[in-house]
Amino acid sequence: MKTRNNGNNSMSVQGTAQPGHFYAVGVGPGAPDLVTLRAANLIRSADVIIAPRSRVSQQSLALVTVGELIGQQEIVEHVYAMTRDLDETVDRWTEMAELVGRRCENGQSVVQITIGDPMIYSTSHYLLQLVKQTLPLERIHVVPGISAFQSVASSFAESLSIQEDRMMLMPATDLDRVAEALDRCETLVLYKAGKHVNEIADLLKRRGLLESARLVCNSEQRGKEFVTTDLLEAADGRHGYMATIIVHIDRKQWDTPFDQKTGTPAT
Repeated sequence: MKTRNNGNNSMSVQGTAQPGHFYAVGVGPGAPDLVTLRAANLIRSADVIIAPRSRVSQQSLALVTVGELIGQQEIVEHVYAMTRDLDETVDRWTEMAELVGRRCENGQSVVQITIGDPMIYSTSHYLLQLVKQTLPLERIHVVPGISAFQSVASSFAESLSIQEDRMMLMPATDLDRVAEALDRCETLVLYKAGKHVNEIADLLKRRGLLESARLVCNSEQRGKEFVTTDLLEAADGRHGYMATIIVHIDRKQWDTPFDQKTGTPAT
């Protein structure tokens, strides 16, 4: 297995995009001021910006988020269908990977922007796997972004995990697997919950966990954000794809007695 030096060879101290390099850049949940400094510097200095947009959306949320950083860059909006057909998905991203290869071969820097983090339920996965077939690893970079589950937890000022807690992150699309997960962790985070809020609320009510659940739709997106601790209120089917539920099931403490009120070891 090859080793890799992530020192100054990958990008300059200022974080400017380098000729012939590809960057998968997370831009956070949707608030411009939650874009990291590194991401902003790369976006400003890139020659080409790839902005994914689902076929059912009128605009790329990632591109809207970084709108103030766009100047003379070439913008390539990649429209894709949100299907569960892997072959179709790979075909669509193969076209984009070929474009990345051509631009990098011509000495241009290419940044793909994505909502959240490129490593968590992101379209960047498909593009990265394909770009790796044509570009050497030292010319491929991933820039982390703040994820929805982090911003959702911040909305309630409630820790996701502490001490010996197990946290599980998964889609809300399979209710049987959600039910199993409730028995295997202390904190359960459910993505893509919009169409499933009603059935999840029913499951949590049966488990006595309904009051331990939190829901945020379109986290940190100005004018769209919906925040509630009452899943029954939200179980009307009107909330979209970008809905996140956090269920606080229990706490797995250290062996040392712990004072829940003060947050310190008990004396």
